[in-house]
Amino acid sequence: MQISPSILSADFANLESELKRVANADWAHVDVMDGHFVPNLTIGLPVVEALIKVSPIPVDAHLMIEDPDRWAPMYAEAGCQSVTFHIEAAHDPRALSRALRAAGARAAMAVKPKTDFAPYAELLPELDMVLVMTVEPGFGGQSFMADQMPKVRQVREAVKRHGGEIWIQVDGGVSAETIEQCAEAGADVFVAGSAVYGAEDAAAAVEELRALATSHAH
Repeated sequence: MQISPSILSADFANLESELKRVANADWAHVDVMDGHFVPNLTIGLPVVEALIKVSPIPVDAHLMIEDPDRWAPMYAEAGCQSVTFHIEAAHDPRALSRALRAAGARAAMAVKPKTDFAPYAELLPELDMVLVMTVEPGFGGQSFMADQMPKVRQVREAVKRHGGEIWIQVDGGVSAETIEQCAEAGADVFVAGSAVYGAEDAAAAVEELRALATSHAH
């Protein structure tokens, strides 16, 4: 059970110290938004490169951008150890996944709440992780969408059939109140923004979330 705090909820003026607050987490989740694929603009490659240099934990880049086929491999080359593209934006997801792996990153595919997973199950051999969005991507602090749990179960079943070590990540509204149902549905990587960075002790929040997820593991 892995916890990936989202720096979208961190203090952007002090990202190095904010990363150190969660040094006990498994990943640092970095949301890249381009103002086109999603209605918000966050950070891009130069900032991500700077974060990689100072992060005590590996960087998990979630690219909510148009044309990931062109841009995503650059994040892998920069040193992101996991790079997630949105299937709704990818032109050739198979080739893109292979390019990410060739550059040394774990290749991950994200699906928005309204996107059906079934048509993309055949891509599992190319992937290291599937991200089931539990909010509409674009903004932090949104309410968790419990109606996405059947999709998490569906992905877990497909992964079981396929075999192999494919992680299932959930992102959006994950907190002490919602993480147990995500773990029960089959998720094993949990993105948490405000639940971690809104806590007085971010490291303790990470431990609490990991313990809750572990006790309800699928």
